[in-house]
Amino acid sequence: MNILHMKYAVEVAETGSINKASEILLVAQPNLSRSIKELEADLGITIFERTRKGMTLTPEGSEFIGYARRILDQISDVENMYRERTVQKQKFSVCTPRATYISDAFVNFSKYIGKIPAEVFYKETNSFQTIKNVASSDYKLGIVRYAANFDKYFKSMFEEKGLHCELVSEFSYKLIMSRNNQLADLAEIHYSDLTDYIEIAHADPYVPSLPLAEVMRTELPENITRRIFVFERGSQFELLSENDETYMWVSPVPNGILERYELVQRSCPDNMKIHKDMLIYRKDYMLTELDKKFITELCNSKRKYL
Repeated sequence: MNILHMKYAVEVAETGSINKASEILLVAQPNLSRSIKELEADLGITIFERTRKGMTLTPEGSEFIGYARRILDQISDVENMYRERTVQKQKFSVCTPRATYISDAFVNFSKYIGKIPAEVFYKETNSFQTIKNVASSDYKLGIVRYAANFDKYFKSMFEEKGLHCELVSEFSYKLIMSRNNQLADLAEIHYSDLTDYIEIAHADPYVPSLPLAEVMRTELPENITRRIFVFERGSQFELLSENDETYMWVSPVPNGILERYELVQRSCPDNMKIHKDMLIYRKDYMLTELDKKFITELCNSKRKYL
C-alpha cells in the first residue's frame, strides 16, 4: 500500500471532490483518480462512491480514512522528532459538553502542563460532534452528555464506532437564574412556575437513531413559549445575569461562578430525570499521562460539585 496514495485519499475525503483535492495536492486530476483506484484495488474495498455531487465515503471507506489519518499523524510526528530535531510536544485534546464543573477540572488540569512545549485543545460542543471528533481521532478524549433513558442508543453507537466509554457522573439538572429573578425567592420551584419566564437552552440536542423532533420534545418542554438558544457558556451566563426573566437547566454549578455572575441555583422536585456524562476514547488509544491527570481532576471536580 502506497503512503502517498493514502495521503491522496484523505485529501479527497476532506474536500469531497477530486477537482478540489487535485488543486490542493498539485496533482493532475487523472493521476489522482488513478491513484485512488489503485489504492482501492490494493485494499479490495470501495473507498468512495462517485456521484454527481462529488466523492462520498462508503462505510468501509470511512473506517479506512480514520486509520489513514492516524497513520499520517504518526508519520508526521516521527518526521518532526527526527528530521527537525525538535523537542517532542505534549499533546492533549478533549471535546466536552458546556458544563462548568468540567471546565473547572480543565482549569486545574492546565497547571500540570509545565514548561515543556505543549499543544492543548479544549472544545465545548454537542454530543454528535464529540462522537464524530473522537471517532475520527481529531480529538483524543470526549465527554458525551445525554438523558439516562437514551443510554442504549448512545452505547450502541459507541460500540459501532469502536469507542470505549465509562461513566463520569450521574445527576439531575438544577435551575440557575439571576438573584433578582422573582423565582429566586421561592422555597420550591415547579414546572408551572416557569411558564411565564424565558428559558435559556442549548440549541443542538442529539440522540443517535432518533428524529430530532422527538428529541426536542423530550429535552425541551412544550409549555415554555419563550426560549433563547445559545451555543457557548459565556453568552448564557451574561443573559442569566442581566435578564431577570431568564432561567436555565444545568448540571450543578460551582459557587464561585454563581457569585461571579450574581446567580442562584435551585432544585426543582418535578424534574427527576437523570443525565449522564460519559468519557469516551477510541478502543485502540492508549491514555497519556496528561490524559490521566485530566481524568483525575475531572473526578475531583465531580466529587466537589456533584
